[in-house]
Amino acid sequence: MERGKRDKGVLTGAAELFDLPVDLVTGVPHVEVLGNRQFYMENHRGIISYSDREIAISGSGMILQVKGAELVLVSMTAQALRIQGEIERIEWVV
Repeated sequence: MERGKRDKGVLTGAAELFDLPVDLVTGVPHVEVLGNRQFYMENHRGIISYSDREIAISGSGMILQVKGAELVLVSMTAQALRIQGEIERIEWVV
């Protein structure tokens, strides 16, 4: 078993034992969508591509593509980002 996968398994077990959110402990992305107008993501790894029709975001071992119209990156920190616009779909690419 790869070390990264084993470490995540240990961290997941510790999170469950202490009743902590798994995403907080393991660093996996936490995503929230409010209707079709707002997208929020914690634990991102940066923006891969950006346009008003599609924003691709690097996550932990995956890429999330937010697709729609009039998409705008409203805020971004090292930990979280927020996108607004008319969200048509969200795709996970592993």
